[in-house]
Amino acid sequence: MAAKVAYADVEVGTELPSGTFPVDRAALVRYAGASGDFNPIHWNERFAKEVGLPDVIAHGMFTMAEAIRVVTDWAGDPGSVVEYGVRFTKPVVVPDDDQGAAIEVSAKVAAKLDDDERTVRVDLTATSAGQKVLGMSRAVVRLA
Repeated sequence: MAAKVAYADVEVGTELPSGTFPVDRAALVRYAGASGDFNPIHWNERFAKEVGLPDVIAHGMFTMAEAIRVVTDWAGDPGSVVEYGVRFTKPVVVPDDDQGAAIEVSAKVAAKLDDDERTVRVDLTATSAGQKVLGMSRAVVRLA
């Protein structure tokens, strides 16, 4: 885990190290088991296509969890995230091949919110296959 980031060392516009997170069907099955979300759109290609999807898609909460890793890795403590929200804009389509999909995430400090609480707002951009998959993705982070 990275060293904790000090509030005094962060400026608005600071870019966090980006991340790319691979997703394959096996990851979706493991996530389904952990979350209890066995909706067939996340594992059954035939069903997913029957309901109008291009293929199996990743769970929305899985996508959110992968995206916030950029922030928690940067902050040095997963507990430093005090608020996190997104809008789902496009699904992460996960083909049944040797590559699967990838979620690419970048983030930057958009605002310093409270000097006493040492909180900042981090805006995230998450894409997959060249399309934005999360909109209005923002986290409030308490720094050291």
